[in-house]
Amino acid sequence: MESEILTPQIKIEDKILIIRGQQVMIDRDLAKFYRVETKVLNQAVKRNIERFPEDFMFVLTQSEKEELVTNCDRFNILKHSTTSPYAFTEQGVAMLASVLKSEVAVEANIRIMRAFVAVRRFLQSNYKLFAEIDSIKKHQLEHDIHLIESDKRIDELFDKMDRYKIEYRQGIFFKGQIFDAYAKFESFIAEAEKEIILIDNYVDLSVFERLTKKQKDVKVTVYTHPKTEISALDIQKFNEQYPLVMLKYTENIHDRFLIIDNKILYHIGASLKDLAKKCFGFEIMDSSWIAEILRNL
Repeated sequence: MESEILTPQIKIEDKILIIRGQQVMIDRDLAKFYRVETKVLNQAVKRNIERFPEDFMFVLTQSEKEELVTNCDRFNILKHSTTSPYAFTEQGVAMLASVLKSEVAVEANIRIMRAFVAVRRFLQSNYKLFAEIDSIKKHQLEHDIHLIESDKRIDELFDKMDRYKIEYRQGIFFKGQIFDAYAKFESFIAEAEKEIILIDNYVDLSVFERLTKKQKDVKVTVYTHPKTEISALDIQKFNEQYPLVMLKYTENIHDRFLIIDNKILYHIGASLKDLAKKCFGFEIMDSSWIAEILRNL
């Protein structure tokens, strides 16, 4: 039933805007997800206005409305409207289901709340990237002479954002997709600029073949089980051609992790030597866990 009445979550995420520093959705977009007219939604809110304080819902100012119309083509209809739309925060959206009282509203709210969480995690994971973009834009205003170089840097940053947008931050490979799985993880390894840390209890020489895809001078540390059959000679031969890799031992970790430049943390459901021998998944975790994992090796 859900697939028949609800728009997919990625479409919901596209409708989440940042206004006054908050994630919000506009009444017209919400009404479409709830399968009601905007007027009906707003009337339900007005009848229960005590449930919607300003941190749950607010009316856009004229300048905010004009900016909305300018940046979002779907709101062109508001250009000649004498009223301003309502913006609902995450808390306000959660409250809407209780005042609309319909099965569609309840199911839509579940999808919408998940979308808010996904966008919030994306913003939190990339706040440094956004800060750098903001810094570059300010620099452009002050130093027009560096305009071309700054544009190049911004393009590079947006390229990074594209690689780590929400729908690519996790994935599943099924049994037999060995080439696809190897290609994916080799691309992660190739993106490291300074350091790679692999935590995997069951490495063999095939894992070191994956590590040959790293950039020159990127250091690699592999934490594995003491019984792993990798010899000192294997390490020596690898370092002669692809320096520098260090092998360390631990018995404190069960899962597999790949840490790129101490910034990106991949949680991997299979050893790198066994990719796609059976179905497995991977996901990017909050980078704040990196220090804690390394302390507990």
